[in-house]
Amino acid sequence: MSLISVDQLADRVGDQRLRVVDTRWYLADVHQGRREYDQAHIPGALFLDVEEDLSTPGTGPGRHPLPDWESFAHLLGSRGIGNRHEVVIYDAADGSVASRLWWMLRRLGHEAVAVLDGGWAAWAKSGLPFEEEVRHPGATEFRGILQPGGLIHRDHLRSSLGELLILDARAPERYEGIIEPIDPVAGHIPTAVNAFHGGNVTADRHFKSPNELRARFEGLGFDAKTTAVTYCGSGVTSCHNILAMHIAGLPEPLLYPGSWSDWSTERFPVATGPEPGAVPA
Repeated sequence: MSLISVDQLADRVGDQRLRVVDTRWYLADVHQGRREYDQAHIPGALFLDVEEDLSTPGTGPGRHPLPDWESFAHLLGSRGIGNRHEVVIYDAADGSVASRLWWMLRRLGHEAVAVLDGGWAAWAKSGLPFEEEVRHPGATEFRGILQPGGLIHRDHLRSSLGELLILDARAPERYEGIIEPIDPVAGHIPTAVNAFHGGNVTADRHFKSPNELRARFEGLGFDAKTTAVTYCGSGVTSCHNILAMHIAGLPEPLLYPGSWSDWSTERFPVATGPEPGAVPA
């Protein structure tokens, strides 16, 4: 279970075995998602905030460092999400925010989790009901079992340049260093290829087919002998590439959680332009 359609979710609204989570979030206004949730959301949906719930700002590395896993498991239980629940996550984008929570839950061993294909836009376009009421399901217990691996630290990444397929999930203009709206340096990690997360979806923001996604990542250099790493600005939208490769049936890449916000702050080597660049001397 990795994707669920609007129709499939609509058939299960009110199912007590299900927990729907709204993760709407915007880089330009980090509080906009919560405001939109308060105005309208899928019936029964909870809200988890990227800034406050899915990361622990100020603890480093990067702008959205992962929370302590034991604390995160306690948070899930306190919000009414338990091990017995199937979890469906949506955002206002293309799954690029929802995939962060999808990845986090699976890292805690919770496999019954899916991203709503097409997100809030698909739900609204279908004319399905929404509500303003904020519900608070009773607290329960979530026992997470932290899965091994899945991450790479900046020092390991830096010492392995040239040996890994590094996927940069940011938009091309940020990858190339043409613009940088938030981090101290523009550009990308040397040898990284641009794997913009928007390339994983169709024009209406639904995920492409497994075959299309497989062809995409193979075209970017992935093969059975390759260890891949994905990063973005701060470790959020990079999870979209993990979900896309999972859908494609490919081995999932490692996540560099600090991403460009960590790498650029450390003043590590930088490449600019449309090409990956060489391994620094």
